[in-house]
Amino acid sequence: MATSRAEKVTEFLTCVMCQELYTDPCTLRCDHTFCRKCVTANIQTRPDAVQSKTIPCAFCRQDTKVPDPSRPVEEWAGQIKPSIIIQGLIDTQADVVKTGSASCCSVCEKLGETTPGASWCSECQVSLCERCVKIHRASPSSHDHEIWDLSGEVKVKRRRKVICREHKDEVIKLVCKDCHKAVCQTCCAVYHRKCESVVTIQSMLSNLKYHLRRHAKQLSKKIHRKETIVKKTDEKISGIEKNKIAVENHIKCVEKKGKQLINEFKDITDKQTKELKADVKLEEIEIQMYRQHCVFIDQALVSDCEMDLYDAYQAWESGAVELGDVRDTDTVDTRRIDDIRFTPDTDNVQHILDDLQLGKIDVTYKDQGTCLTSPVLVDVIDGRMAGDVVEPSLRDVTVLVVDGIQTVVVTDRKNKCVKSFYTRNNQLCQSRLPLDDSPWGVTQRKENQVMVAVPESSQILTVEVTPDLLLLSTITTRKGYVSLAVLSPPSLATCTYDCVDILDMAGHVLRSVTTHNKEPLFTDPWYMCVNNKGSILVSDRGEQSVTCVRSEGDVVWRYAPTGDRELTPYGITTTPTGDILVAGTNKVTRLTETGDYVTDHQDIGCDPWGLYVDRHDTLYVCEQSQIHEII
Repeated sequence: MATSRAEKVTEFLTCVMCQELYTDPCTLRCDHTFCRKCVTANIQTRPDAVQSKTIPCAFCRQDTKVPDPSRPVEEWAGQIKPSIIIQGLIDTQADVVKTGSASCCSVCEKLGETTPGASWCSECQVSLCERCVKIHRASPSSHDHEIWDLSGEVKVKRRRKVICREHKDEVIKLVCKDCHKAVCQTCCAVYHRKCESVVTIQSMLSNLKYHLRRHAKQLSKKIHRKETIVKKTDEKISGIEKNKIAVENHIKCVEKKGKQLINEFKDITDKQTKELKADVKLEEIEIQMYRQHCVFIDQALVSDCEMDLYDAYQAWESGAVELGDVRDTDTVDTRRIDDIRFTPDTDNVQHILDDLQLGKIDVTYKDQGTCLTSPVLVDVIDGRMAGDVVEPSLRDVTVLVVDGIQTVVVTDRKNKCVKSFYTRNNQLCQSRLPLDDSPWGVTQRKENQVMVAVPESSQILTVEVTPDLLLLSTITTRKGYVSLAVLSPPSLATCTYDCVDILDMAGHVLRSVTTHNKEPLFTDPWYMCVNNKGSILVSDRGEQSVTCVRSEGDVVWRYAPTGDRELTPYGITTTPTGDILVAGTNKVTRLTETGDYVTDHQDIGCDPWGLYVDRHDTLYVCEQSQIHEII
C-alpha cells in the first residue's frame, strides 16, 4: 500500500517533457506544469511562439502570454509563476525517510565511531545508539524530545528544519503576520522590528492544521462535484449521439433533401460534442490539481514540519489553489449550444420534391457566462437539539470562523432560540441561546459576533460566538425588524413590513426608505443583505421582487419578473464574485450584481429560507429543520 501511494505521488511529480521529477516547476495558464528549463527549451524550438511572444503548452498547445516579452527569450519562462504546491510536494517527499537511512549513531560518528543507530530524535534530527539515547533523555535540554525506535519496518518522520537563505546558520521559526512572511530571528530583528505582529510558527500549528484539514475536506467535496459534472456531461454526450442516429434515420426518407439536413445536423452535433468534451477535459484538469493539493496537504500533515504546514496554508490563502473557470472567455464563442431539436414538417409532403420541406433544425444557445453547473449537496446538519419543544423552524443562517473553528449560526423561530453548530476534535458540537420571543434575521457583526432581529419584541440582540453563544447586549427599537445587515461599522440596515430603515448601533433611525417616484417601494420585505459595493439588496415577498437601493435611498435597479420566472423570494445573499442568490419555492435564483437573470437552480434538494455564501463559494441553505451545505 505504501509503495503504491509513493508511486502515485511520484507520478504527480514527474514532468511529461523530461520524464524526471520536476526541477523548479512552473504552471502555465492552462494549468499544466513543467520544469522551467523544459519550458525554455520548448520555446526555443518554436519560432512561431517567439514571434507571437507566447509560451506554448507542450501538452495541450494552449498559449500563455509572456508578461514582459521585451526580455530575452531565455528569461521568458522565469516570468511564469512558480508552482508552490508541487514544489512543496517534492520537498515534503524528500523529508520522509525510511529507517534504513539512519544507519549510524550521529553522536558517535562525530567521535570517529560507527555505532549502529537504534533510535531517532525528530527534534534534533539525529540518530542515536542505545547509550546516547540514555544521555539524550538525561539532558535537561532534550529530555522531552520525541524519540523514535528504528527497529522494525516503521517510517521515521524527519521534521525538516528550513534554513534562512540570508542567514545560513539560523532556522526559520517565526512568522510576521503583517507581512505574511516566515522569517528567522535575525530577519525579524533587522527587517520586521516595526511590525506589530510577529509570532512563532509553533504557536500557529494547531490553527494551521485545522485549516489545512478543512481545506482538504473542501477540496474533496469539489472533486466530488467535478466528478459528478463529468459524469453528467458524458451522459449528455452519449444522449447526443443516440439522438443524432435517431434524427438521421428520420431524415433519410428523401435522399437529396435528407443528405442536406443530415450534414447540417451532423455539423451542429459535432460542434456541441466538441464543446462538451472540452468541458470534460477542463474539469479533469481541475480535479487533478485539487488532488495534487490534497496530497500536498496530507504530506505536510504527515511531515509535521512547521514550514511545510505554513507553506501549505499560505498556498491556499494566496488563492493558488482556487482555479475558478479555466476557460478563456476571450478566445471562445460567447454562445454555446445548449440543445438541438429536429422538427419534422409533414404538412408539405404534397409539394413537389424541389420544394419539399422535410423539417427544420432548431439550435438553442446559452451565453458563455451562464454555463453554470448544477449544485451538489455535500453535507446536511440536523437543526434539532436538546431543549427543543417543537420541530425546528429555521429562518436565517450565517457562518463564522472563530479561533479557527467554522461555526454555523441559525435562528429557530418556533423554539425561540439561536443555535450554533461546529466541529471540535472531530465531534459535532452544538450550542443553544434561548430567547423570550421568536428570532428571525441574523447577520455577522464582527469576527466573533452576530446580530439577531427579534421582531415581536422590537429588539436587536448582539451575540458573542465562542463558538458557543453568549448574549452580550439588547437594544429596543421603535419598530419590529424582521431582517438586518451591517451597512458599515457604525450603522445597520434593517427591514420591517413596509420599509427599510438605516439605524445607528444604538437603534435610532437615521433615515427610512419607503417610496420611489412617490409610489410605495416595499410591501413585505422579509430578507436583506449588503453587497460588496455597500448597496442594500431587499427580498420583498409581497412585491415578488428584489430591489437594490443605496443607503441614501436611491433605487439602483429592481428585478420583478412575471410568468415562468416569477419570484416567491425569501433569503438573499451574494457570492464572492458579486452574483446574487435568492431563495424561492424549491429553487434558488441567481442574478448578476446588476440584477440580470442568470439561472434557476431547481435541484437543490430542499425548500430554502435563509441563504449564506462563504468566501470559498460554499452555499449554506436553512430549511425548516436542516441546514444544507452545497457547492
